[in-house]
Amino acid sequence: MKIGQPADKPALTPTGTARAEPGDKAKTNGAAEGEASAKVVLSDVASALLSGTASAKADFDAEKVDRISKAIADGTYKVNAEAIADKLIANTQELLRKHAH
Repeated sequence: MKIGQPADKPALTPTGTARAEPGDKAKTNGAAEGEASAKVVLSDVASALLSGTASAKADFDAEKVDRISKAIADGTYKVNAEAIADKLIANTQELLRKHAH
């Protein structure tokens, strides 16, 4: 399996993100120049992550990251395979319940 864009298909650029160089003609995909062709609405979580609010930062524990990084570096980090397997099963069950409704 190849990852990435096939050579025969150009990469897609979301509307409004491409920057035109001076002298280039902008492609508008049928919309008048300056007219939005799509509307994007961010969820509260996405907005919080983008704005860097305290609630988004509360999920990051720098001390824990430092402890784990040091344990990995010195070879003392132990993986709890049973806990990982339990979480994977629980997450899969949750996803299956959401899709069943």
